[in-house]
Amino acid sequence: MVMDLKKTRTSLHGVAELLMAGPQYRRSGTIRLRSVPGGFATVKEPDLAVEGDLLAGLKLSGTTFADLAASLGIDGGAPEGLYTDGSGLVLDDVVEVEPEAASIIARGFVLGDEAARLLAPELEPVLWPEHFDLGITLDEVNYGVSAGDGSCEEPYAYVGPWEPREGTFWNTSFGAAQPLRELPDTEAVFAFFAQGRRLAER
Repeated sequence: MVMDLKKTRTSLHGVAELLMAGPQYRRSGTIRLRSVPGGFATVKEPDLAVEGDLLAGLKLSGTTFADLAASLGIDGGAPEGLYTDGSGLVLDDVVEVEPEAASIIARGFVLGDEAARLLAPELEPVLWPEHFDLGITLDEVNYGVSAGDGSCEEPYAYVGPWEPREGTFWNTSFGAAQPLRELPDTEAVFAFFAQGRRLAER
């Protein structure tokens, strides 16, 4: 499952970057995305949403990003000049998304969105295409959920202070992280965020 999850995560990261954030930036001036049930979506034009292994009703797997962009009538490609990291994918790459793995990733974003709104109801969580993570920033501390990356191949919750903190809670170079398999629901993710907030204030 880990390898399948990684493959799907990488492709969905590419979808977020090449088919959603890039076209949205060129048309509407923002790269921000949002979590929706079953997947994620743009916040402005073009109006696009991933649901499971579908993008705007089109099957994702087995075709290239370029072909999907052509079918959707959008200007595919990453946002230019905004960041140096990203999915590492290009328009000619083939998309590979498995429904079960996509569901795990989507559920992680939903948990992160709900927990972040409990922590700071006044803030709107953002799904960022650069690192494919959803989060908020509160008092110079980042709170969110990542779909996974080189440091942890599975979805995880994180608390990332702008300035390093000391203590056993802070278990990564960027702050603290805990796999979502250990945080089964919104309340558990919120408790992790809240603990991080308390410790970051000390």
